[in-house]
Amino acid sequence: MRSRALLWLALCLLPALAVAQAIQPLPFRNRAEEVRFQKLSAELRCPMCQNETLADSNAPIAHDLRRQVFEMIQAGKSDEEIKAFLVARYSQFVLYKPPVEPSTWLLWFGPAVLLVAGGIVVAIQVRRRARQAPASAPANDTEDDW
Repeated sequence: MRSRALLWLALCLLPALAVAQAIQPLPFRNRAEEVRFQKLSAELRCPMCQNETLADSNAPIAHDLRRQVFEMIQAGKSDEEIKAFLVARYSQFVLYKPPVEPSTWLLWFGPAVLLVAGGIVVAIQVRRRARQAPASAPANDTEDDW
């Protein structure tokens, strides 16, 4: 009975092993470098996961890119140089907040345009229905419609 309980416990803890190996610590020189790395990896998107930052992703490519960003920081590259390198390699998709330029206008302003267009459609429909409504409400009939 005891071996069965230990087996059950081991099976329950097995998924925790996958989470435990998520992110390996990196040997930063100082706290400022670590903060810079964390900020930069939060601004970059994982090319594989798409909706996760490089810092949050557990994909193998995210591990590689975090290591590469760390090595570039250690080599003295600026944040802009690191971003430019990754954009050249993975396109602007790798930036979690792409710059506002003609190629990204739809991304930045599209939701606002759709919201305004929806508001206009609703306003037109409300006005149309208000015009179609009779000027006065009909009097209540005392007869039953049964």
